[in-house]
Amino acid sequence: MLQSLDMSSPEFMAEMEKTKLFTDKVCAQFGFVYHPNEDVNEGVAMGLARHKLLYGKRFCPCFMVVEENGKHRSADDRICPCKPALEHEIPEEGKCHCGIFCTPEYAKANQN
Repeated sequence: MLQSLDMSSPEFMAEMEKTKLFTDKVCAQFGFVYHPNEDVNEGVAMGLARHKLLYGKRFCPCFMVVEENGKHRSADDRICPCKPALEHEIPEEGKCHCGIFCTPEYAKANQN
């Protein structure tokens, strides 16, 4: 069943603040930078915040979340920062599937 949230609610706005702190921490921990397109970052952050509120985990917003045996999961159990991004996508392509986390080289090469 699809659930919805009021994205202008105080609850969602507070989760967006927490998500920004979370993504800042991921960037600092792994030496990543944000995508040079701010719209990408905002969209992904909104998806992460939404999933955190709905499912209790920051599932990758680019993959469908399904319920199996009373538990929620996404493809490859992609919880941000996901293992495929850390082990393959970012080292090989310069960015994660969603695009929020990039290598500094990728971001510099893709500035508008």
